[in-house]
Amino acid sequence: MFFKVPAKCTMVFAVMCSLLVALPSLQALATPSAERDGQHDFDFHFGNWKSSISRLQHPLTGSTTWIKCEGTLVARKVWDGRGQLEELEADCPTGHIEDLLLFLYNPQSRQWSLNAAAVNDGAISRPMFGEFKNGRGEFYDQETFKGRTILVRQVWSDITPTSHQFEQSFSDDGGNTWEPNFRATLTREQ
Repeated sequence: MFFKVPAKCTMVFAVMCSLLVALPSLQALATPSAERDGQHDFDFHFGNWKSSISRLQHPLTGSTTWIKCEGTLVARKVWDGRGQLEELEADCPTGHIEDLLLFLYNPQSRQWSLNAAAVNDGAISRPMFGEFKNGRGEFYDQETFKGRTILVRQVWSDITPTSHQFEQSFSDDGGNTWEPNFRATLTREQ
């Protein structure tokens, strides 16, 4: 038993069904996200940089001898900013450094992972994980250094359009104290 529905009623029903289907999407647009999207945290880093580096010659030994290096760094975004490739080349009294870093953003965790590779060993490191808060990026991982398990922290700070600071530190006491072993002042090349 079928009956004919007027065309006007069919049109109203179709519009109402469309609105019901679209309502969750519209609510998501209207509700501001409580969590910050960090996808563009490293946008400041894209471009060409002069890098003035200081490296602690013998980390975690009590040494206070620092080596000065000069180099260049090129950082470019991939995947619309959800990834970044960084190439560092520097000359030091102890030799030439060539490193490649891969930065990847995870939108679910809202964190970045950093993976490094050095030309001298051709291997990629374990990832570091972290995020930016209040203009400062902090990233951590656990590594083995000279037979000891240590924590590693990398920090990006003092960020301006033309410069920023980078520092890597080691901790062999579970993060109670940190010894800086790599510092870089980066200045944008014109």
